[in-house]
Amino acid sequence: MAAPEGALSRKEADPEAAPPSIPPLRAGDRLARPEFERRYEAMPHLEKAELIDGRVYMPSPVGHQSHGKPHNHLNGWLAVYAAATPGVEASSDATVRLDLDDEPQPDVLLRVTDACGGASQSTDDDYLAGAPELAAEVAASTASYDLHEKKGAYRALEPSDDGLLESRVFPGLRLDVAALLGGDLAAVLETARDGTETEAHAAFIQHLDAQREA
Repeated sequence: MAAPEGALSRKEADPEAAPPSIPPLRAGDRLARPEFERRYEAMPHLEKAELIDGRVYMPSPVGHQSHGKPHNHLNGWLAVYAAATPGVEASSDATVRLDLDDEPQPDVLLRVTDACGGASQSTDDDYLAGAPELAAEVAASTASYDLHEKKGAYRALEPSDDGLLESRVFPGLRLDVAALLGGDLAAVLETARDGTETEAHAAFIQHLDAQREA
């Protein structure tokens, strides 16, 4: 759940069930975040569960073409930007404690680091507390709630007239939507690199340096 591999870091336990004193986590449960985490940690065999608007969701297995491949392309897109932007880091499938009703694991996210005054903070147990500056999902197997409950929690961006998504928070972060949907990774990465060569991106790096030194 919090680890980059998408699973919560938990102590070794019986992989078949939660301890008798802790109710099992089930899809549809209405829980506050502390109880969600308590039940999730007691079920180490469970690969992924999310708390969205106070309701537990357990995504089904995902396909290669519909989810795994575009997910990997999003990772590459954000990796290009993070590599060119000191003070910014990308992550995949990390647990985010948004509030008491929402604890998602975004497919990918991009955040300003703690040292540079980011909106989210790294916790002692290796989660993120607070909303990262950017989170993105591949809405395929989980479209039923990615496009409704989770979209409301994330506040999705819309493409510009030229088909590019351009971040309002990360100057120069651009996504060629048509290339992503068409599986054209080379075009996705080329657009990403072009964005990191803009004056706005250079000014953002200077801003992050100033935040780090403050």
